[in-house]
Amino acid sequence: MVARSAEAEAATNRLFLALGDSTRRDIVRRVMRREVNISTLAGFYDMSFAAVQKHVAILERASLVRKERCGREQLVHGNVAALHRARRLLDQLEAVWRARIDQLNALLACSPEGEA
Repeated sequence: MVARSAEAEAATNRLFLALGDSTRRDIVRRVMRREVNISTLAGFYDMSFAAVQKHVAILERASLVRKERCGREQLVHGNVAALHRARRLLDQLEAVWRARIDQLNALLACSPEGEA
């Protein structure tokens, strides 16, 4: 496995922490379809405007979204590259576990029947 810098590990932790919450995953889904202002986002959830702003801030720190001021509004845009990074990391983990399962299956196939 490739050694990763502390900064890269921290970025990965922020990414998966952000995606670990169902509200934030829903926000990401919405802003990946089209840019949305924070006021509109707040209308989709049974929480305060400030709570939605906090969710967006967590997503922004994880680079999953970016905010852009347009007049009096703050538009939220999705960052596809961050989702691709998450997918690559998950693919790597899947490859590790599939290899371990394959090794286990090979060991089980080699053991004589009846042995535990």
